[in-house]
Amino acid sequence: MDEISWQEDGRDHRVRWRSESGAPPPRRVVIADDETRADDAFRLASEGTALLWRGDFQNARQLLQAMARRIDRPPRRRRNKPEPSQVQAFHLHRQARAQRARTLGMLLIPFTPGHVIPLRRAPDVQDACTEAYGQDDQPYVTSLRELLGLVGAHEWREKGVPIPALGGDRIHPHYGVFSPIRGEYVDLVGEAPLPPTKTAFDVGTGTGVLAAVLARRGIDHVVATDQDPRALACAQENLKRLGAEVEVIQADLFPDGHAGLIVCNPPWVPAKPSSPLEHAVYDPGGRMLRGFLSGLAGHLEPDGEGWLILSDLAEHLGLRTRDDLLALFEASGLKVAGRLDTRPRHPRATDPDDPLHAARAAEVTSLWRLTAR
Repeated sequence: MDEISWQEDGRDHRVRWRSESGAPPPRRVVIADDETRADDAFRLASEGTALLWRGDFQNARQLLQAMARRIDRPPRRRRNKPEPSQVQAFHLHRQARAQRARTLGMLLIPFTPGHVIPLRRAPDVQDACTEAYGQDDQPYVTSLRELLGLVGAHEWREKGVPIPALGGDRIHPHYGVFSPIRGEYVDLVGEAPLPPTKTAFDVGTGTGVLAAVLARRGIDHVVATDQDPRALACAQENLKRLGAEVEVIQADLFPDGHAGLIVCNPPWVPAKPSSPLEHAVYDPGGRMLRGFLSGLAGHLEPDGEGWLILSDLAEHLGLRTRDDLLALFEASGLKVAGRLDTRPRHPRATDPDDPLHAARAAEVTSLWRLTAR
């Protein structure tokens, strides 16, 4: 169990450290309050010194915003400096985001037992923290940035995400489970022609949204798998709320047996995640993609189909080529029976100020219909 230590009022203090991102406890900690200036806070955080907040909670939020503005100032462009390639831009963007997260993660909030913040004007965050951390009867410290993420996730879980492919019914994502706010990939599963089968597998189900769509489309027996306990709990809750008869199983990729339809929406980018929460987007070495493709033919019923839902963003970033993907199909004993494409509808796809704008603007999400050779 990690602990964080500091000196305050002439005494040494030590308490448990919480970080869902896996960040280590800061080595240097100073006390900060309403008198702390944003420039001083930003300088200390940039140098690796954490600030444990003792002032008004709402002032802490304002300080965090002020620190973020200092980080997000556009850098000065050097004359005659060549534009980076797409893959260089991607890695530079990732480095900048990681540094931003580290710096903003240096503003810390104390908790007393029961997930209570002992600060003026502090909100009640017990439900949000319990959903992410579970019950807790010990004091701890975490970053304000992480706390705000917990609160935001709790709000999404409360109101849910409307899914057109489910007739507007809502999916309620749990903290740490990829939210289907990018609905275009769900629409593809709702529109693709179904093969004649009574059984389907949803591999890596997450919130359970694709399993729910398959059940709504009339497949008698849907099996949803995931290896993350949070995802399994989330899927079970959503599927029960929707009245979808789906079997939810903990498994690394495939369940036992065979199916006439096997669906998978793996992480799109073959790069290392910087935190556990990024595993839904980043797939180091394309592990899940490769695992799904290599095992697909062995789990398909005769004349069955595997649906791979995959963005080509990695191709536009120079992290994978289309030939690489087609070679994976070939090596896995698969052939392409068809493909459905759609364009992303998220705001960053049309934001010219996004560092990865060129790649995002060209992005296409595809549903590959694969069969065994």
